[in-house]
Amino acid sequence: MAYHHILLLLHLLAATIWVGGHILLLACYVPAALREKNKHIILDFEKKYEKLGMGALLVLVGSGIAMAIDYGIAPTDWFSFAAPVERVVSLKLLLLLLTLLLALSAQFNIIPRLKAGNNNLLPLLYHIMFVTALGILMLVIGSFVRFGGI
Repeated sequence: MAYHHILLLLHLLAATIWVGGHILLLACYVPAALREKNKHIILDFEKKYEKLGMGALLVLVGSGIAMAIDYGIAPTDWFSFAAPVERVVSLKLLLLLLTLLLALSAQFNIIPRLKAGNNNLLPLLYHIMFVTALGILMLVIGSFVRFGGI
């Protein structure tokens, strides 16, 4: 019981950092960057937040996997969608994969273009919006474990 509770606390703290950082970026930094037509507002935030955000994401993944296993959901049961908590785990993993694809696209496509002189912030804005929405959706889906799953 204490082990699972510690995992949950770590997971929630990391989710606060990950999702909260993206909400802060979307609500405060993106509007300022668009208003001032200044890509460096977002790029500077990204540079400062990256270590904390990526660390939080690693804690999220690690604690999420550990909690799934503690619930008795082995990796062989992931994506089976057979039981309510398995559905939560499977949906969150699918959303995580989508988030990682968006992050890779931003890191290797959009951000290098911005650094190279492209000033079009819309592709990055769309990525930020989708990653933020995915993070919030993962929080909502994860909350259903409290009620036995989906």
